[in-house]
Amino acid sequence: MVPPPPLPTAPVRHAERQLQRLGLARECAQLGARLRTIEIVSGLHQRQILRLLHADHCVPPRGRSPETRAGYHGGTLLDRPEEPVLASLYRRLRGLDFDPAQALLGAYRHYRGICRRTPRLSFDRAFDLARHLDGIWNAKEVCFSLVTCAVCGSEHLAEAGAAAHAAGNCPFCKLMVRFPRDPRVQMSFPTPPLPDPACLQWRLAPNARLHTSRD
Repeated sequence: MVPPPPLPTAPVRHAERQLQRLGLARECAQLGARLRTIEIVSGLHQRQILRLLHADHCVPPRGRSPETRAGYHGGTLLDRPEEPVLASLYRRLRGLDFDPAQALLGAYRHYRGICRRTPRLSFDRAFDLARHLDGIWNAKEVCFSLVTCAVCGSEHLAEAGAAAHAAGNCPFCKLMVRFPRDPRVQMSFPTPPLPDPACLQWRLAPNARLHTSRD
């Protein structure tokens, strides 16, 4: 019996990679990425991306992509705490052996899910942050790292090579100082309301009666 001819593995693998790239491009577009960001993350040419987005009736935003390094030095105190949150999510997924694209998509989706209001960081900003954390996607060098604050224990961004224990750089410590006296900070980070004592007493009353009857 003549054995069957071998399957053409090379074309199949190419088709699989192309489908993965198309899937990445579609996910990036759904999260609001600009055309240039989609091109770098997916590896597709702009013409391919435009055809895909035209079929999906999706128009990517225009304008210049945000620059994380400029935002780090000139951003407001209200913006800076969200950057380490997203960076920490991205770093954890990378530590679980997710490739950069999947780690970025997963981290940004989770970041949007935990925001109580409109996220301050766009997907393009998240992409720029991730590429400067790892020195990938056309980033010339690693510009940022995650360090742990010696005071509050929170992770925050620091310039690559900066001392991990550098004082005064933690945005979370700065927020805690300003929170009692700054209405803008209070509105941006509202505290959950305290439980009603009467409601709490009503809930505990049946348990108290149950324990009394058992005794």
